[in-house]
Amino acid sequence: MNMNDYMTESEEYVLHTYNRFPVVLEKGEGVHLYDTDGKEYLDFAAGIAVFALGYNYPGYNDALKNQIDNIVHTSNLYYNIPMAEAAKKVVTASGMSKVFFTNSGTEAIEGAIKVARKYAYNKDGHTDHEIIAMNHSFHGRSVGALSVTGNPHYQEAFKPLMGGVKFADFNDLDSVKAQVNDKTCAIILEPVQGEGGIYPATMEFLQGLRDICDEKDILLIFDEIQCGMGRTGKLFAWQHYGIQPDVMTCAKALGCGVPVGAFVLNEKAAANSLVPGDHGTTYGGNPLACAAVSKVFDLFEEAKLLEHVNAVTPYFEKKLDELVDKYDFITARRGKGFMQGLVVSGRPVGDIVKKALANGLVIISAGSDVLRLVPPLIITEQNIDQMVKLLEKSLDE
Repeated sequence: MNMNDYMTESEEYVLHTYNRFPVVLEKGEGVHLYDTDGKEYLDFAAGIAVFALGYNYPGYNDALKNQIDNIVHTSNLYYNIPMAEAAKKVVTASGMSKVFFTNSGTEAIEGAIKVARKYAYNKDGHTDHEIIAMNHSFHGRSVGALSVTGNPHYQEAFKPLMGGVKFADFNDLDSVKAQVNDKTCAIILEPVQGEGGIYPATMEFLQGLRDICDEKDILLIFDEIQCGMGRTGKLFAWQHYGIQPDVMTCAKALGCGVPVGAFVLNEKAAANSLVPGDHGTTYGGNPLACAAVSKVFDLFEEAKLLEHVNAVTPYFEKKLDELVDKYDFITARRGKGFMQGLVVSGRPVGDIVKKALANGLVIISAGSDVLRLVPPLIITEQNIDQMVKLLEKSLDE
């Protein structure tokens, strides 16, 4: 079969919920992808911030193959070794207390919502609690996650959603304070908004939220699904600010390609929320997924990946700033570390993404006017130079 045959077959049998680009990717190596025709692509999207280690990273595949030969699934009726090892590494790295493994970031958000509601229910026995979320946020596509996603376009066809959700403006503390009342049980946000346009939170905003939550005994939930796992130069983006949440969600690069997520709780939230019977999932804590998580933490440390991100980030930012200076329709750069966005004015971002793909560069968009660059964390300055060359070619065309 050729590439067109594969695309035709997919459209015949797969529910059409994605407008996919006309390419069939077959394999990857390092920071490059290859389609079924053998064409090479420089990957600055990393499967939407998933493949932090790139493709075929030494040791990663072997760890998964070894686990497959041992045991792939047990269910949560029993303990398994990779779950214990992965849990210790997640909790130690975050400085928090307990972790619950899920199958995705969306499921991690669902769990975090349940933690907040159960925490509040244990305090007063009421079930009418409210959550404050942020406009332009993105937390997932299930009903609960969609309910706290601040984008009406995603919500319209699926209402009524989960009740008791109010929205405030990101980086506007007064707008949050205006929504807080005696029913508020949680405030949820991304420390760096992803889909909303690559907006980092300010120190004043996060500190103000932490103060509100401490004063009112409200749980602060940070969604680190995209901005976590080293992407900003810290293992978790909130560590830049020194402001720890009560609950944290993570996924994407947590497994570097294996579908896995988690929500992590501090001692207060863990001791006063979910108990046996409150929450569960057949595949959560799956030995194969947790073997990936455990190995990812090992490889991050062995490769000194955080140090690498921090060392290369100034060059990455410099080259992107030069694009802002060169093209009048690129008006700004935003981001932290290897989570960067270029703001485009007057040109369809989607057209630039398509042209870049045709020229062998994989990038994606964020919102309606931002080119999003979230490459594997192993990129070099040479890879950045190649990216700039391909992107300039695409912009010029």
